[in-house]
Amino acid sequence: MKLQFSDLLYSFSYGLDCVEGQLLPIAAGHGKRVARLCVILGRALGMEADELVEIAGLATLHDNALTEFIRVEFQDEDKEKLHFGGKKLGAHCVIGEKNLEKLPFALKHKNAVLYHHEEANGKGPFQKKAWETPLAAQLIHMADSLDTRFRLDNMDEEKYEKMCAYVQKMQDIRYSKECVEAFFEGVTLEALAGMEKAELFTVLSTEAGSGFKDYSNEEIHDFCNFWIKIIDYKSKFTRSHSLGVAALAEKMGKYYGYDEDKCTRLYLAGAVHDLGKLAVHSKILEKPDKLTDKEYRHIQTHAYQSWIMLKDIKGLEEETKWAVHHHEKLDGTGYPFGKNEDELGFEERLMACVDIYQALTEGRPYKEGFPHEKAISIMKEMVERRFIDKKITEDMEIFLAEKSA
Repeated sequence: MKLQFSDLLYSFSYGLDCVEGQLLPIAAGHGKRVARLCVILGRALGMEADELVEIAGLATLHDNALTEFIRVEFQDEDKEKLHFGGKKLGAHCVIGEKNLEKLPFALKHKNAVLYHHEEANGKGPFQKKAWETPLAAQLIHMADSLDTRFRLDNMDEEKYEKMCAYVQKMQDIRYSKECVEAFFEGVTLEALAGMEKAELFTVLSTEAGSGFKDYSNEEIHDFCNFWIKIIDYKSKFTRSHSLGVAALAEKMGKYYGYDEDKCTRLYLAGAVHDLGKLAVHSKILEKPDKLTDKEYRHIQTHAYQSWIMLKDIKGLEEETKWAVHHHEKLDGTGYPFGKNEDELGFEERLMACVDIYQALTEGRPYKEGFPHEKAISIMKEMVERRFIDKKITEDMEIFLAEKSA
């Protein structure tokens, strides 16, 4: 499957921005700003283009474990805004490194995420000094800490001078001599132009774009499973929903006789269909009581947010439609675009049926999942109301009954 990997990466980073913005006092666009500063630093160190792409990818995903970490470490605490350090700071690094272990560009820079909070003097969570820390981790640490402290998207001459003085002061304390020299070699006030949120995607794609590459079905599955973990950990109510939808979409593809490539594409669409839930506030997503009309409308925006995150990814145009339209209805009353049966292709109808079946049959903390027969009965009622496809529902009734027997 041919994809523009940088598009995929930088588009998805918007979802991480949404999570960070809800949980931590960090401005939107943090991951991409860290990536861009790493590119500037890496170029000053003489890194080749391919390595810059890899470092930018790791920098973009350096806080990939945030949803999972918060769920594990702060189950019963107020998650409105969190401040954490010490061992807990190291815990999210451990989870983040493990999440990335199957992604090819991460394997080439082992421990870059694990050690991205280490200080040059060994005072970080793992007590690794600069000479014990991979250069990629050092660059991410410098970029991460400087953006958090100085907000690189809002830089003027006075703030730039303060940042330079801080970097010089922190040599051999927070930052290695090598990183400090790279900073003063490459990070000019002019070089920091284009850090504004609206421009970052374009600038990064230009400076650290990977071009189209042909990825194997196994690689696509690995990348999907990485994002599934981030999406599903956003809420304890949907811990395995995206994984279930992806797996079921792939199974239905095999039932219809599609080749392996097409089945992988269905898996991908299922994996990212709820990507927009990263932009939905957790307090509403996890509300145990009945939602107000306003809250329900907010949750509905997740399908549109998925479209925002996926629409610019070159090579993913078809899969984006399949994923984003999973809440559309044949009678035109669905969302986010109010598509009708004449505008919805087979794969989009399939994704809608798969999403509904998975939601009905999976357990939640507040309910047990329905058995196959009950789920199909509910879906048949939806067929009668012209919400979902009749033939696909009948196919699922037959095929999934065999699977559940």
